[in-house]
Amino acid sequence: MAINITLPAEYGYVLLAATSTYFVNFYHIILTSKARKASGVKYPAAYATNEVADKDPKAFAFNCAQRGHANFTENVTPFVVSLLVAGLRFPVVAAGMGAAWSATRILYAYGYASQGPKGREFGAISSRLLDIGLAGMAVFTSYKFVQAL
Repeated sequence: MAINITLPAEYGYVLLAATSTYFVNFYHIILTSKARKASGVKYPAAYATNEVADKDPKAFAFNCAQRGHANFTENVTPFVVSLLVAGLRFPVVAAGMGAAWSATRILYAYGYASQGPKGREFGAISSRLLDIGLAGMAVFTSYKFVQAL
């Protein structure tokens, strides 16, 4: 049996929210590049060693910026999938939550890069709550598609 999917008129907002993650990633790249240059950590090293980071605040700051970027890349794919699926049934709510997720990930990036692990907490908690909500909506949307079979 085939299922026809008609995208809601508001689905463009969902796509805008998904596209915003490109700019969040670019912000991470800027923060990490500046911190790498300031720390003197050369490529191809992904991080400063613990010994260096313990003694050099700039190397520690680079490690924080780099880890923040890695965390973003670990989380963006499941987030976008949840956003795109949830948006099929709840486009406005999903788009709003998606935009808020991107905003909280910017706060996460700035906080982690400028203040270390403690600085990321607000952004981390906020984005996780939004992520869980979107995942729940995506599961519900998927269930409704399965029910229609």
